[in-house]
Order: sequence, then structure tokens, then C-alpha cells
Amino acid sequence: MQIKAISLDLDDTLWPIAPIVQRAELRLHEWLCSHCPPVAAAFPVPQMRELRDRIALENPHLAHDYTAQRKLSLTAALQPHGYGEDTIDAAFAAFYTARNEVELYTDALPALQRLAARLPLISLSNGNADLGRIGLRHLFADCITAREFGQAKPAPEIFHEACRRLGLAPESVLHVGDDPLLDVCGARAAGMPSAWVNRHGAAWSQPLRADIEVRDLTELADWLDLKLAA
Repeated sequence: MQIKAISLDLDDTLWPIAPIVQRAELRLHEWLCSHCPPVAAAFPVPQMRELRDRIALENPHLAHDYTAQRKLSLTAALQPHGYGEDTIDAAFAAFYTARNEVELYTDALPALQRLAARLPLISLSNGNADLGRIGLRHLFADCITAREFGQAKPAPEIFHEACRRLGLAPESVLHVGDDPLLDVCGARAAGMPSAWVNRHGAAWSQPLRADIEVRDLTELADWLDLKLAA
């Protein structure tokens, strides 16, 4: 296995996503309380979450596009109360700003700096995080989101797009992520080696295993140092 570049998942690999989304939902509700009180009263956080989940189920063609799902749910909540596109966009902006206020795992930034000093990195995410806003874009050669590409992991096409942008064969690009199905099995189906970031000591759940398993990104960077020194 000769590794020439690394593709990296973002949510739950570089930062925990659940608290970020919860905080963003609360920030959205606070914004609605200030700017659209009738909507805030009709859709407290649990009801807004239910609306968003329903919109996602009703629009399977948008399964790869969390931004479109969120905007559709805001449209469904706001338009019946007479609010237009400007307000919908402003409500989404309140949510999206908070969504990008991530708290990195403590190992993430030092490990990213080590990895980026060794090999080109490309982000490969089903989520809609903005690495520019987060302040990590300079560490990555390129960024791919499912929304931008039009397909989500584990589809092999999105992994192949990462390889195409890097100008490398799939067997030369190590994909790193936390999700056994989306990241590991997706990468394997695309012909790429994979590293499973298992931060919580979970049991393996898929028939095909990752090429390597690490507890965090520091362990991955240590492994890469040894691999490249061999």
C-alpha cells in the first residue's frame, strides 16, 4: 500500500457533529424568536427538527444535500406566516453560521498539520461544513461535499472524484473516516485503502474491514510517519 494522498471525512472525524447541530438549532430558534415570533412559537426546536426530518423523507432526491433540506424546511415553516425569501435566507444564515462554529477534537489540528506536511489532503464529506469559515481550508488541497458533487458517500463516484482531482489512482489515496459504511465500505468499493477512526471503541459492524484502525488522528499521523519512513 503506497499512499500518496489522503481523503478525509469531516463530521465526527475532525469534530463531534451532534453538539454542533444542537447548538445551531438553538441559535436558529433564538433568531426566529427575535425576527419571526409566530414561527418560533409554532416551531420550537423539537418541532423544527421533526419538520426537517419530514422534509428529508419527502425529498429523497435531496438525500445528499443537507443545505437544501434545511432551506426547504425553513420555507415550509416561514412562508405560511407571510415571510419571503430574504427572511428564509437570513434564518438559514443564522443556522449555518452556528453550524460552522465547530469544536475540534483535541488531536485534530496538530494531526492535520502533521498529515498536511507529509501528503496532499482532500476533504470528502456528506455534510455541509465550510472549511474556509472554520479556518482549516489552508491545510487541504481541495474540498468535496456531497451537495457540490451531487452524490453522497458511500457511492464510489464521489471517492473517484477525489482521486481525479488529486490526479492519483484510487489505490494510492487513503480514505480516513469514522463511519464503517459510508467511509470504510465506500472507500473499499471505490478501490481505495481506508482507515477507520474509532474514537469510542465501537465493535466493527460490516463484512469488509478497514486496512487500518486508529483511535484518533494522532495515531494515524504516527502510523503515516512510520509508513513513509519504511
